[in-house]
Amino acid sequence: MSNRKALGIAALAAIVPAAVFGGPALAQSSLAMLDTLERGGWEIRFRDGAAPRKICVRSGRELIQLRHSESGCNRFVVEDGNSEVTVQYTCRGNGYGRTNIRKEGSNLVQIDSQGIVDGRPFQFSAEARHTGSCR
Repeated sequence: MSNRKALGIAALAAIVPAAVFGGPALAQSSLAMLDTLERGGWEIRFRDGAAPRKICVRSGRELIQLRHSESGCNRFVVEDGNSEVTVQYTCRGNGYGRTNIRKEGSNLVQIDSQGIVDGRPFQFSAEARHTGSCR
């Protein structure tokens, strides 16, 4: 892991607990940009060459926790813009993450995420495209 990635993950480790436990999670924002994304099947292509992943998008919020599939994680909205959102989240007992989603169109988004899952750090960049209906 590069020093830059390690520093980013270390900084996130210091910020996430304070942000999540310091105030109400998700109370201040609606993440309306995610509501403008096409519903249905999406394919996520990871820039590191990992196998593409297909998901069914019903609200757009499925794109926030791609490495933490469990529900019930606490979320803290860092940025809630018309074309970009950033969310920090903590999944009690299974780590945390910070995800930035930038909308290029209702059928295309760019995703950057990093955090800890199962005690191990992760970091990825990906492009997600609408592919049609969910299968």
